[in-house]
Amino acid sequence: MAPADEEKIAFITPHGLYCYKVMSFGLKNTGATYQRLMTKIFKPLIGRMVEVYIDDIVVKNKTREEHTHHLKEVFHLLKRYDMRLNPSKCAFGVSAGKFVGFMVTQRGIEVSLDQIKAVMETPTPSNKNELQRLTGKLVALGCFITRFIDKLRPFFLVLRKADMTGWTDNYQSAFEKIKHYLTQPPILSSPQPDERLYMYIAVLDWAISAVLFRCPSRKEHKPIYYISRAMTDAETRYSKIEQTALVLRSAAQKLRSYFQAHPIVVLTDQPLRDILHKPDLSRRMLQWAIDLSEYGIEY
Repeated sequence: MAPADEEKIAFITPHGLYCYKVMSFGLKNTGATYQRLMTKIFKPLIGRMVEVYIDDIVVKNKTREEHTHHLKEVFHLLKRYDMRLNPSKCAFGVSAGKFVGFMVTQRGIEVSLDQIKAVMETPTPSNKNELQRLTGKLVALGCFITRFIDKLRPFFLVLRKADMTGWTDNYQSAFEKIKHYLTQPPILSSPQPDERLYMYIAVLDWAISAVLFRCPSRKEHKPIYYISRAMTDAETRYSKIEQTALVLRSAAQKLRSYFQAHPIVVLTDQPLRDILHKPDLSRRMLQWAIDLSEYGIEY
C-alpha cells in the first residue's frame, strides 16, 4: 500500500487500531492493481512468449528448447521481484492447460471438463435459488454457445417471476438441449495477426446475437466468440435496421480488442453500410455510426 493510503483501510480490533501495509483481498481495485504490477514485471516478455492475467501465467513456445529457455527468463523475473509460485498449481512442458478457467490447446480454446461436468451433474432445479445457480454455470459458457440467450429464455422468464411454481416440461426441454449441446461444444479459434475476420449478426424478437469467426479456407469456418444478450424493453421497439446496428455496436464494445486489431466483414441482410452513411440519421444512429467509424469494418 502507498503510505498515504494505509489509513483509508484501517480497522478496529480489541487490541487497537490497525491498517494494512500491503494491499489485501476484498478491495475494489485489488485486481486492477495486481494486474498492473504483473504487466510491469513481465512487460519485456508479454505478447511474445508470455501471457499474464492477474495471478495466471502462461509461457507459450513451439519447441521444448525454447520453452526451457523462456522459463528461465520468467523465473529470473520472479526471483528479481521476490515472487513465489505454488508448485501444486504449476504445470511445465505440457501441450494443453487450464488458463482463466478454460482449456487452452493447440486447437484453440475449449470448455474445461470440470465446467461441463458441473452442468451435467446438476440436478433438476426445484426452486428459484437452484435455478439461479444453474444459470450462473451456463452464463460462464456463453461465449461457446450460439444464440445462448435464446436457448435459455425459459429460465430467464422464470427468474423474472416472484416465485418458481414448478419445473415444467418446457424448462426440462431447454435444459436437455443445453446439455446435449455441451456434449460436443465448439472449439474457439485464435486469429492470426491482421487476419480478416467475419461476423454474422442476428436479431430475434427479444434478443440479439452474433458470432465472430475466421475462414482459413473457403469451406472452413472456425468460431472465435459467440455473443448474445436480451434486449431491453425500449430496444425491442427499435426498427429492424436499428436493432441490426445495435448488434454490431454491442459486438464492437464486447470484442473491442478484435475490432481494433483486425478488419471485420459484417454479414447481414440489412443495408447497414448505406444506412450508417446517410446524412440524416437519428441522434442515436449517428452516435453509433461515429462509434463504429474507428474500426475497419466492411459490409
